[in-house]
Amino acid sequence: MRAVVQLTDNASVTVDDQEIAAAGTGLTVFLGVGQEDTELDANYLAEKIVNLRIFPDEAGKMNLSLKDIKGELLVVSQFTLYGDCRKGRRPSFDTAAPPRAAIALYEYFVTLCRDMGVPVACGKFQAEMIVRLTNHGPVTMLLDSKRLF
Repeated sequence: MRAVVQLTDNASVTVDDQEIAAAGTGLTVFLGVGQEDTELDANYLAEKIVNLRIFPDEAGKMNLSLKDIKGELLVVSQFTLYGDCRKGRRPSFDTAAPPRAAIALYEYFVTLCRDMGVPVACGKFQAEMIVRLTNHGPVTMLLDSKRLF
């Protein structure tokens, strides 16, 4: 699984001109699921993201986690994180998980985060979404459950 994690002051998702999800101070996570991913990958990323120490402490040092600040999480499914642009000009999505498998792991990831006590808002799987966010810092982290980066 791959995630783009952004420290955000606020974030929201709109589908068909209707706001369907919003989160305050916390993290916005764009989550992609690959063909080879399992629940172990979701376990790794959920634990990593919820406990990632990227929020500033009183001294301004990145030292606090989402749980420490009692922040919120917005999770948005994004299969394009598995887009391969190395050949030609049109991305290949051959390594992205098919929708049925992807939604199961996406929902499992969300459940794990909620079980860790984090308020979670979600985008709509397979919908065209407008995602609005205010990135603070800016702080953006790239995570891969296979530890490729």
